[in-house]
Amino acid sequence: MRYGEKEIAQAKLERWENPEKDREYTIELSYPEFTCLCPRSGYPDFATIKVIYVPNQWIVELKSIKLYLNSFRNKYISHEEAANRIYSDLYQLLQPRSLEVVADFNPRGNLHTVIRISSCNKKSDYE
Repeated sequence: MRYGEKEIAQAKLERWENPEKDREYTIELSYPEFTCLCPRSGYPDFATIKVIYVPNQWIVELKSIKLYLNSFRNKYISHEEAANRIYSDLYQLLQPRSLEVVADFNPRGNLHTVIRISSCNKKSDYE
């Protein structure tokens, strides 16, 4: 196993203390190289994952989220499950003031899928 594969296999989201707890600001992350595998066909699915959040006490460490998102590349997982898992894992880790995850999947079979999960919706659905 190469060192990058080993890092991805051991990927774990990490949080850091927010250096500006008293200021409300938005962090936007875009990961245009997300891949996972269709649970039915095994074909690869490609997406851009966007994470938009207003931190509270914690921020996500950037290398850890990159490795975490890379860990999906060999998983058989639906678009909906992948987006919801990313949202839930980040929400649980960070407990942000607000969080939105957008999974914008590339068209396959002439169908374009976008999944948007937001803490602006009913919070109880995601906690």
